[in-house]
Amino acid sequence: MRKLPPLNAVRAFEAAARHVSMSEAARELGVTHGAISKQVAALEEWLGTAVFERSLAPLGLTSAGRTLLAAVTPALDRISVAASYLQEHRETRALSVNAPPTIMIRWLIPRLSNFHRRLPGVEVKLTTSAGPPNFDIDQVAIRGAFRQPEEQVAMPFMTETILPICHPDLLESAQLQRPENLRQQTVLSYRNEPLPWAEWLALAQQPLLRPAHVLQFEQMYLAIQAAAEGLGVVLAPLSMVADDVITGKLCAPFGAELARKRQYFALIAPGWHGDPVIENFTQWLRKEGEDTERSLAQLLHALKRSA
Repeated sequence: MRKLPPLNAVRAFEAAARHVSMSEAARELGVTHGAISKQVAALEEWLGTAVFERSLAPLGLTSAGRTLLAAVTPALDRISVAASYLQEHRETRALSVNAPPTIMIRWLIPRLSNFHRRLPGVEVKLTTSAGPPNFDIDQVAIRGAFRQPEEQVAMPFMTETILPICHPDLLESAQLQRPENLRQQTVLSYRNEPLPWAEWLALAQQPLLRPAHVLQFEQMYLAIQAAAEGLGVVLAPLSMVADDVITGKLCAPFGAELARKRQYFALIAPGWHGDPVIENFTQWLRKEGEDTERSLAQLLHALKRSA
């Protein structure tokens, strides 16, 4: 077993000896002059001998200090060169993630740089679909559901709140104050809606209501864009439109009283549960989901006050 001195103390000594100055060593290492002095003192105590002639100006090395510096500087240089080589030639691990287009565009991609900083050696490959996951291709599939999927390993990471959303002008000009006012409105619908309008109208005690018009879209993000253009009212997860609601581009005409909640899950492909990269990715998803939920809680509170 190697008998090594404290490596932080060795690094502090080497920098001070190379610069012939504890102040310059402190600047290089981003610490205080006192911290360098303490590390050098700890090294001298461990060695049982002085490494600097403190009576000299500028700083001078003792015979023991010169011997140590001659060995330490080349060793640290070799470590630095090896570490740089490994960083430049590190193996890239690929992680395939599938998600519905809207959560991919409006939630996952804007946050993905945070994951890259957390795990820079992982190349994330993104695909979109809203149907059943294809685990022959993807290792992780993000899906929303009202109950825990039973057939796959599923990790819940964010609760979403679904509620009617529209352009503020529609609210002001059309007196869209109560759910029954939807009789005079256009509702925006899309394929794979998490909450169909018929279900929401039943929650609002308007099961027989028929809106004036219905516009159908293939994807949620297209329906949200149509709502932002003032074309009608859309049922959308608040997490997908929160920024637009905060800035006033969109609004929730009925507040949060008639909202419905469901969860987003990370579904793990068979055989990949426990993989370190996937574990890291799902932990990151959970953290980002918790951060989003905290932001949405404040927004929901504001919506309830304004309703």
